[in-house]
Amino acid sequence: MRLRLTVAVALCAALLLPSMANASEQCPAQQETLQVPTDLALCASLEDDVRKPSQFTLDVYQQKLGIYLRAYCHRNPGSGWKTDKTIRDTGPFTAALKDEKWVGTYHGTHAPVVIWYSPEMYAWLKVNRPADEHIAPTNPAPVPNGAMMIKEMYPAPAAACRGIDVSRLQPTSGAAVMVRDNQGAHDGWFWGWFGWKGWEPDWPAQAGNGYPNMGFGQYCVNCHASAKDNFTFAALRNIKGEAGKPLAFLSQHWFQKQGTQPDENFAALLNHLRIVQESDDVTSQGAAAHSGYDPAFTQFFGLPFTKPERLPTLAMPSQTYDNVWARAGMPKALQPFLTSDQCIGCHDAGSTGLQFDMTQPGHGGKFLNLSPFGTWSTSPMGLAGRDPVFFAQLSSETKTFHPESSKLVEDTCLGCHGVMGQRQFKIDEKVAGRGCTPFSRDALNATPFPAGPHAKNAAYGALGRDGVSCTTCHTMALSESDRAKVAGEPQNSCVAERQAFLNPDNNGFARTFTGSFLTGAPDKIIGPFPDPKVKPMENALGLTPAHNAHIQSAEVCGSCHTVHLPVLNKGKVIGHTYEQTTYAEWAFSDYRTGRTPDGLLPMGPGAKAETCQGCHMPSKDAQGQPIRSKIASIQEHSNFPEADNTLEPEDIDLEIREGFASHVLVGLNTFLIKMAQQFPDIMGIRTQDPMLTRKGLDPLLYTEQAIAHQAEAKTADIRVSNLTMNEGAIEANILVTNKAGHKFPSGVGFRRAFVEFQVLDRDGATLWSSGRTNTIGALIDEKGEPIDGEVWWSSDCSVRKNPLAHQPHYQVITQQNQAQIYQELVSSPPADGPAQCGIGSRPAGELTTSFLSICSNVKDNRLLPKGFLKRNDRIAVAQALGAGSDLADEAGPAQVGDDPDYETGGSDTIRYQIDLAQVKGVPATVQATLYYQATPPFYLQDRFCTSKGTDTERLYFMTSRLNLEGSKAENWKLRMVSTGQVALPQP
Repeated sequence: MRLRLTVAVALCAALLLPSMANASEQCPAQQETLQVPTDLALCASLEDDVRKPSQFTLDVYQQKLGIYLRAYCHRNPGSGWKTDKTIRDTGPFTAALKDEKWVGTYHGTHAPVVIWYSPEMYAWLKVNRPADEHIAPTNPAPVPNGAMMIKEMYPAPAAACRGIDVSRLQPTSGAAVMVRDNQGAHDGWFWGWFGWKGWEPDWPAQAGNGYPNMGFGQYCVNCHASAKDNFTFAALRNIKGEAGKPLAFLSQHWFQKQGTQPDENFAALLNHLRIVQESDDVTSQGAAAHSGYDPAFTQFFGLPFTKPERLPTLAMPSQTYDNVWARAGMPKALQPFLTSDQCIGCHDAGSTGLQFDMTQPGHGGKFLNLSPFGTWSTSPMGLAGRDPVFFAQLSSETKTFHPESSKLVEDTCLGCHGVMGQRQFKIDEKVAGRGCTPFSRDALNATPFPAGPHAKNAAYGALGRDGVSCTTCHTMALSESDRAKVAGEPQNSCVAERQAFLNPDNNGFARTFTGSFLTGAPDKIIGPFPDPKVKPMENALGLTPAHNAHIQSAEVCGSCHTVHLPVLNKGKVIGHTYEQTTYAEWAFSDYRTGRTPDGLLPMGPGAKAETCQGCHMPSKDAQGQPIRSKIASIQEHSNFPEADNTLEPEDIDLEIREGFASHVLVGLNTFLIKMAQQFPDIMGIRTQDPMLTRKGLDPLLYTEQAIAHQAEAKTADIRVSNLTMNEGAIEANILVTNKAGHKFPSGVGFRRAFVEFQVLDRDGATLWSSGRTNTIGALIDEKGEPIDGEVWWSSDCSVRKNPLAHQPHYQVITQQNQAQIYQELVSSPPADGPAQCGIGSRPAGELTTSFLSICSNVKDNRLLPKGFLKRNDRIAVAQALGAGSDLADEAGPAQVGDDPDYETGGSDTIRYQIDLAQVKGVPATVQATLYYQATPPFYLQDRFCTSKGTDTERLYFMTSRLNLEGSKAENWKLRMVSTGQVALPQP
């Protein structure tokens, strides 16, 4: 008997061994040892803590949860945990022939799963989702706190590991984790991904500043908000011991036994939770920064401090920490602002891993991300809260220009660049009874890790660093009637005080200038399309999306892009002035629409009526056709694998919208984008889109290309006419045309454009040039010396040089030390004696880059937009907006003499008269090129000479090593348009 038993066992083993070997080969999750809890005392010690994520900081909780899951504490049926009947697919697995081989593609919402349910979760399912739907409660109870689901994920398809004891499997794709904690967030869940290999807690932030693995308010809700209740699709029929069968999907997996390898992109397509795993973003694509200081840069820019080294103190806080979600039970009026990561799951492309709306095919088989988040995140708006130039400017304002008013200055400036943090801080301070406490620069350094006193400001820091973000623009009250409804509500705490300080004599829309807008109904998010699907966003964030046509009006932009500031002198306000008038310039041009959300304006629409969004948020393709796309990426009914317990199709199936707008929002500041590309570690940003990851093109490179297109095609044109050469001179007219809907340049006054006019020989060598530069962008003469106005400080920053020296506006240029620079220059109040400031005042101080020291206009010859209105008409429009005649005057030109081009606007003509005696060689051609500088050398020099500290050192470190070689901004000047070489007529 024993012999026969031995033979039988041997025979069974012989029959089973090939099958087991094949299973191991096809199922990389299979382990030799049991993967079950072995230290039940350890598990018991953690059971309570892992159910209360809101009671711990994220790093502490993740450590506890990591220990719990690594020990497989959830795989303990003896303690009441239940599990699925088997590994199951979450979508189809299809086969196709590729290069004479079978390849498989998985179309699941997750990788194949085995879900483990805690006792609390299982008990809830039994009562609220019974097998007999007829006895299910009409209104299911909330899932109880402490309920957990651990979705272990395995190789696709499920058949690869099916039949193997789950206790011998280690999840190869980690696990999706759901922990119910309705004290932590509005949606009531803690979400995350855990990996048995390669997983670390999110704090401290890792290299690459990646999207966090776990937390409240995670992108998982882009699918789970489509569940019919409680954010879960769980069904009893999946659980071992319960009636029914799990959903089944097509699985064309026969070829796997042939040993054929899956598609090389297979791993990237397994499931959307691989998003976190895929991110290998440590360095950006494109040219790398210089490893050392540029000698030409350090020679030109002297310093009053020691050259900074790459130290941790230079780095801004990691984007990993920028996570402010909808709090549980928080009245929306007390928390109107959320960080953009709360929108990323639905409004970034590829976030479900299955559908790729909001994209276009790109080179290299990658996607071009056109989604709202994908285009906004690397735009100057998305980077506003991390802009190193802004922070160095702020440092100069508070430490040198206005140290006695530093708190006021920080609060004022961060009301735009750190708007959400500043606004939320004001709301909280007002509720706490502390009034309108000034918001400080230091708050933007606050992070939740490590724990300490600074951590209490972490939410304000995260909101401020998130820039001009989603809940800034999409919650605005844009009409006077809407503003009247919400003016006294908590979400607008301290806005009235800001308006009274910055715009004391304005009313109506003009009262909202300098970012002093009001936030609308706190439970609404406004958008441009009618009939949005409301339930997913209501579930996820407690916000109702609503159609509001005013979101497409220029006034969305005009509140912040009309900057009205006090003139400060020794701690006192001596007046007010307009530092920026971009919106007004548009409202006075041929591009004006002639209406606001409050109705019609005097003078009606211009001949080229177009809103700001028409240029800066393009909604048409290269052929002029409206872009068509869905506007979100969520779990739908009709084009997703079937799931249990979803909302009805009419609640979650999205329609394709016509006129889908890119949120690229660029001007011409390519220098900021290059700094972000080359110093992401210092700016604290990720350079890879967190949803598309390696499947997407580099978003910063796309932004750079968008700026180049804006410069070359949409901003200006340049032409040569009346070109002559006789025995004594070369003469030519250069016509520069402004194609923008506002002045060019516009915005902050230090931006400038200039014309380089060259006389060339037949080999292309320069014989004569006006507007040439050195390698750091400083305008120089034929001897290589900086021309007047290029150098403001002595080499050691101890003395100001020629405090009012500059290049005037030219109608005729005859010398190589003359250059036509389109710019605004302003002067400060005099150092001594009474200050006479305002329109028409005589400059008595020195040229200044201080936004809050603008006493007199020295020069403003920026190109006017086409159809610029006459003064009386401008005054009529300004008054209709609620401003005074000063807006009409300050939006106009200054110190342009009798140049007729500045009467009607749209262009400027410069006459070049070149004495051939100055030309060494035989002239053959001429060429005119228009360049742009977002940060001219004189401006950078003023930053380095007027401030010390981390923000200034950061800017110096980045700019002194910035690699612009071979780019369109080589030599610190963005090449816009050129005439090309034009042959000289022979006498």
